[in-house]
Amino acid sequence: MVIKPVVTEGTGVTSESLDVAPVAGVHRILSALADPVRLEMVRRLMNAGEPTPCALLYDGINKSTATHHFKILREAGLTERLVHDGQIHQRLRVDDVDRAVPGLLASVVGKANREAAPSSQAAR
Repeated sequence: MVIKPVVTEGTGVTSESLDVAPVAGVHRILSALADPVRLEMVRRLMNAGEPTPCALLYDGINKSTATHHFKILREAGLTERLVHDGQIHQRLRVDDVDRAVPGLLASVVGKANREAAPSSQAAR
């Protein structure tokens, strides 16, 4: 396990980053994003724009299942775990992923956001 200090820009807050994996190949990234629970986790992280407590990233599954999904995302190089004030947060590695697969996260999350938004058709 790799542990490195992380300073959140502009805040002076230092956290510890755990388990930083290299960004995987496109097949592994797409496989990680193919699961609806993991896609929702990534969507919430992207929309938050900052490290987010784990519990805010999922609904309707138990903690051990969520832990499994976080592991898959981490091993694909999409996320990293941060410990801040003793609490685990997840951070989406947007810049790293975008260097490896330009535009992928923006496209996938953009589509997921459009699908998650209430349709004007459904309101009728």
